[in-house]
Amino acid sequence: MELATIPKRAEDRIKTGIKAFSKVIEGAKARDVNESDTVTIVVDMLSTICGYDKYTEITSEYVIRGTYCDLAIKAGDDKPTFLIEVKAINIPLKEAHLRQAINYAANEGIEWVMLTNGDHWQAHRVIFGKPIKTEVAFDFSFSDTAKLPMLTDFFFLISKEGVSKSAIATFHEECQLTSKHMVAAALMTEPVVGAVRRQLVAVGKGVKITDDQILSTLQNLVLKRDVLEGEEAVKAKRRMTAANRPKKKSGQGAEVKCVPETTAQPAT
Repeated sequence: MELATIPKRAEDRIKTGIKAFSKVIEGAKARDVNESDTVTIVVDMLSTICGYDKYTEITSEYVIRGTYCDLAIKAGDDKPTFLIEVKAINIPLKEAHLRQAINYAANEGIEWVMLTNGDHWQAHRVIFGKPIKTEVAFDFSFSDTAKLPMLTDFFFLISKEGVSKSAIATFHEECQLTSKHMVAAALMTEPVVGAVRRQLVAVGKGVKITDDQILSTLQNLVLKRDVLEGEEAVKAKRRMTAANRPKKKSGQGAEVKCVPETTAQPAT
């Protein structure tokens, strides 16, 4: 993953904290600690690794519609930056656990939720619509992620310094833009198809090739069906179409030349 440069002080703290908590997590899993004890570990991790003041910036007293969420991180203003749902350390994270956290976030208009059992960490961006949806920003296991630089990057995303730089939002957007659906949508746009056509014509020394021929090859022989069909593919195409829409001139409307809709065939 590509991140903005992590401040040296934050990087040193994060790496030192990760090493210190490796044995803590290992021991907690062996003892099969309960949810309450896991919450204590998570608070210490957020403080030691991520740099939050456990007394002023991490709270278990955040009330949402008469009930308390497990943890909330408040760094800067009254509204939490993250809501965190915590499960006992050996309880696998499930969709039902995420739904509870999403419901909390939706009621408060909070964009980011985390789900963790101390070892397994997930961060989700809440998409406010009808229905409410989420997009995964990261999903990693503390004990299974062997490379220290990867763990350092992940914890920086949710650290106090990372929040001040909107690091998790930037990282999430980079992941979205480089997804297979967005790359496929980019390949199907008029500028890219035109560039491919010109390159092929140059190779063929003037042989006539049309955009439709290139589109047909992309859809039927190059790109797989799963990157061209389904909800994510539709969303990617809409984003790409909007990005390539000509800007309106004063007093004029702008027409959009769209890539024609066709049914994709499996790649061979």
